[in-house]
Amino acid sequence: MEYTVQKLGQLAGISTRTLRYYDEIGLLKPARINSSGYRIYGSAEVDRLQQILFYRELGVNLDSIKEIMTSEQFDGATALKEHREKLLEKRAQLDLLIENVDKSIQLTERKIIMTDKEKFEGFKQKLVDDNEQKYGKEVREKYGEDAVNKSNAKVKGMTQAQYEVVTKLEEQLALSLKAAIATGDPAGELAQKTADLHRQWLSYYWDKYTKEAHAGLAQMYVDDERFTAYYDKIQPGAAVFLRDAVHVYTQN
Repeated sequence: MEYTVQKLGQLAGISTRTLRYYDEIGLLKPARINSSGYRIYGSAEVDRLQQILFYRELGVNLDSIKEIMTSEQFDGATALKEHREKLLEKRAQLDLLIENVDKSIQLTERKIIMTDKEKFEGFKQKLVDDNEQKYGKEVREKYGEDAVNKSNAKVKGMTQAQYEVVTKLEEQLALSLKAAIATGDPAGELAQKTADLHRQWLSYYWDKYTKEAHAGLAQMYVDDERFTAYYDKIQPGAAVFLRDAVHVYTQN
């Protein structure tokens, strides 16, 4: 069966503008253009759009989707199986959050007693799942399965007080990093204070801290564009500055 832009958009629940944009960037080209100038999509394009929307649902950006789907190694059937696994993980995460909310509702209605630990279970699991989805493969390759599993277990075992402290540390780290960048000196007092804040923050996630691992992670912030984007949203060049500050910190 064939579809125009409008009909395919209605079928998939997305706008015609989105489909036209996918065409412009070479992510989803129509099968042909008819004599009236309309884009026409066939079954192959419908299948490709389904894959694109699966990736979008999992939070993958368009540039990465295009790179994945244009690769010679891309296999649609294998991708569907991977989508299923990721969606099952996401469902488990949502189920845990729903359970957490249900308990909180019952607590406010004084139907149950909910421990502080239970209140934060869903959020801690989401933190672990999000990190696994974004960086799991690279981090496991660099530090090993055992180290990552211990880190995840440490996060899940955080108390309410620890969870609040590590959240506050992350906020302080961002503010300190921005101020340190303004000095232009990675070896300066403020930059080294920022590197120490980074060590304190890491210590809530790592089973064991080492200077070598700290320096290696800071280098990954520069080498991996996803980590770079996370820190550079604070200020352009933040990932490189933090890397340099941490390298000075770990050598002293």
